[in-house]
Amino acid sequence: MTTGSSTQGIQIRTRQRWLSEAVELFSSMRFAISLLTLIAIASVIGTVMKQNEPMPNYVNQFGPFWFEVFGKLGLYAVYSAWWFLLIMGFLVLSTSLCIARNAPKMLRDVKSWRDNVREQSLRNFHHKHEWHTAEAPAQAAARLVRQVGARGYKTRLADKEGGTLLAAKQGAANKWGYIFAHAAIVIICLGGLLDSDLPIRFQQWFYGKSAFTGNGIIAEIPERYRLGLNNPTFRGNTLIPEGSSSSTAIIPQKDGVMIQDLPFTIQLKRFIIDFYSTGMPKLFASEVVVRDHETGKETAATIKVNEPLIYQGVAIYQSSFEDGGSKLKLVGYPMRGGSNSHFALSGVVNGSTALPAGLGDYTIEWSGFRPFNVENMQASGGGGSTSGDARAVNVGKSVNRGLMDSLDKHLGSSAKNANSKDFKNVGPSVQYKLRDKTGQAREYFNYMQSLPIDGAYVFLAGMREQPDQPFRYLRIPADDNDSVAEWMRLRAALANPALREEAARRYARQAISNGREASPVLREQLQQSALRGLTIFAGDGKVSGYIAVTRFLEQLPAAEQEKAADIFMKILNGSMWELWQAARAQDGLEPVASDEAHGRYLQLAINALADAAFYPAPVFLQLSSFEEIKASVLQVTRSPGKKVVYLGCLFLVLGVFAMLYIRERRLWIWIKPAADGQGSQALLAMSTQRRTLDFDKEFEQMKARVSGDAAPPPSA
Repeated sequence: MTTGSSTQGIQIRTRQRWLSEAVELFSSMRFAISLLTLIAIASVIGTVMKQNEPMPNYVNQFGPFWFEVFGKLGLYAVYSAWWFLLIMGFLVLSTSLCIARNAPKMLRDVKSWRDNVREQSLRNFHHKHEWHTAEAPAQAAARLVRQVGARGYKTRLADKEGGTLLAAKQGAANKWGYIFAHAAIVIICLGGLLDSDLPIRFQQWFYGKSAFTGNGIIAEIPERYRLGLNNPTFRGNTLIPEGSSSSTAIIPQKDGVMIQDLPFTIQLKRFIIDFYSTGMPKLFASEVVVRDHETGKETAATIKVNEPLIYQGVAIYQSSFEDGGSKLKLVGYPMRGGSNSHFALSGVVNGSTALPAGLGDYTIEWSGFRPFNVENMQASGGGGSTSGDARAVNVGKSVNRGLMDSLDKHLGSSAKNANSKDFKNVGPSVQYKLRDKTGQAREYFNYMQSLPIDGAYVFLAGMREQPDQPFRYLRIPADDNDSVAEWMRLRAALANPALREEAARRYARQAISNGREASPVLREQLQQSALRGLTIFAGDGKVSGYIAVTRFLEQLPAAEQEKAADIFMKILNGSMWELWQAARAQDGLEPVASDEAHGRYLQLAINALADAAFYPAPVFLQLSSFEEIKASVLQVTRSPGKKVVYLGCLFLVLGVFAMLYIRERRLWIWIKPAADGQGSQALLAMSTQRRTLDFDKEFEQMKARVSGDAAPPPSA
C-alpha cells in the first residue's frame, strides 16, 4: 500500500513537472522570438512571391518540379497556409501564457510601496545620501513629504522600529507598457486569424462546404459551394460589365472557388478610365448603384482606387478592370491552300467561336481586346529587308528592335523605356487562342491598323506557343488600299501550281531582252528555272521560304553557292512579280505599275511569305469593327478583424511609449532621531530600472533639494 502510494505520488509529481516545463517553454522569451522569426520569414516569402495567382502562372515560372514542392508547402497562399495559421496560434498561446504568468506580479508591483525595506538595505544602494537636520523627526518627515511630492512623486509614510520611512514612487505606469505591448501581439494575431481563411475552413470542416471546380452559371451553383450572408469574414472579387449587376463575390481557393452571397446587388452604371501618354492607367473608377435586398433602398456612389464604398460593414474597393464582353467583327483570310477567299466572323471577348468548316477543326477563344495601344514609335533598330540566303539566316525574326521589344510586352511596356520620346496610339488590337481538337492551343495577337515599321506600313500578327513567351510578329505589308488583300492574293497564288506555271511562262517571255526571238530551248530553260524557284519557295508542306532556298543551295558545290544564290534570287524576285500580276489578272484586275514603291512592297511581301512558315495558323483574323464593353473588377471584403487589429496597434503604441518614455523611479528616506538627541538623521536612497545620466542628474537635484532646505538647528 505504501509502495503504491509512493509510485502514484512520483507519477503525479512527474506530470506536474512536465506540465510546468511545458508552460515555461511556451511562455518563454526564446520561444516567442522563434515564432516571430518564422512569421517574419513567411512574410518575406509572401512579399517576394505573388500570392493567389492562377496555378498555370506558377507552373510557367518555376517548372513542374518546384511547382509541386512550393504547392505542398503552401507558398502560393502563405497567409492562409495551415502552418502559418498554426504559428500564429502558438504565438497567441505563448504571449497569453507570458501575460498570465507575469501580469499579476507586475500589477502587484505597481500597487506596492516596497515599504518593508530595512535601513541597512538602503545603505547598500548606489544612489544614497545621508545628512543631519535640526528638525524633529515628525517635522522633517512632513517637510520631506511636501518636497518629494512637489517633484511628482506619490508618497507614503510608514512607522518603523526606531524611525519613520518615507516611501515614494513615480512612473509605475511603466509596467503597463509591458502588459500593453504583449497584449497588442495577442490582439493583432487574433485580428489576423479572424480575417484569415480560418472561418471559411471552419465551415468546410464542420458544415460540408467545399470549393467549386467546374463551370456554370453562378446562380445555379449548388448551396454546398456557397457561403451565406452570415459569413463573418471574406475577401472576394466580382467582375461587372457596364450595365450589368452582381450580388455575389468569387473567393479563390487552392482547388477552385467559393461563391459568397452578398446582402445587396451592385449595378455598374458606367466605368471611367483615363490614361497617361505612356498608355498606363491614370484613373479608373466605377459609378455604381447599390440596392439593399431587405429594404430595396438604392444608393448611388462612385468607387475609386483608395476610395472604397463601405456598405453594411462590407467594403467595396476598386481593384482593376477587364473587358466585359466586347463585341468584335473580323475578316478571316485562309493561310493555307490556293483559295483567295475571305469570310466574315463575329466574336465576343471571353467567349468562343468555331472556325468555319473547311479550315480545320478549330475553336477560337477570344481572350482580350484593347481599343487602343500606346507604343513608342521612335525606337531604333534594324530588321530591314534583306534578300538572298542572308535573309534566310534571320527568317522568323523580322523585328524592329526598339518597337518590337515594346510590342512583345504590349501592355504599356513602352513607359519603362527611359529614352522613349514618341508615344503614339497604334490603334485597337485583338487577342485570341486557336485550339485544335486535341486541346492544344496557340495564342495570337493582331493589330487592327497598319503600323510604320522600317519606313513601310505593315500589319502585325503576333503568335506565341506558351503564355510566358513573348509574341513573335509576322509583318504583312499594307497595299495601296492599306489592307492585306494583295498579300493574301499573292500567298494564295504561290500555293496554286497552275498560277506558278503561268508566272514562270510570263517571266520567261518578259526576260528575253530587246524583243529578239530566243530559242525555244533557252525559253524553256528559263521557264523551268522560274518554276523551280517558285516551287522551292512555296515549299513541300514541311519546309518553305528562305529555309527551303538555303537547303537547296547547300546541295551545290561550295564554290558555286554564292553565284547561284544571286542568280536564284533574281529569278525568284522576277517570277514573284509575274506571279502577282497573274493573280491579279485571274481576278480581273489591272496590272500594278512597275515602280519603286511596288518593288519595295513586293520585297516586303516575299519576306512575309517566308516568315509565314513560322506563323502556324490556318487563318489570319483581322479586326474590322467592334463595340467595346468595359467591366469593372471590384474587391468585396468583410473584415471585422480590421478593428481588432487597430485596437492592437493602439495598445502597441501605448505600450512602446510607456516602456520607452516612462521611467519607474523609487525613493526611500529613513528618518530617525539623531544619536545626540539634537534633531534628526535622514538617509535617502533612490533606484530605477535603467540607470542613465538623466537619473544621476535627478538624484543630485533631489539630494540638494531635501538636504539643502533643512531647517537650521535650534538656538541653545
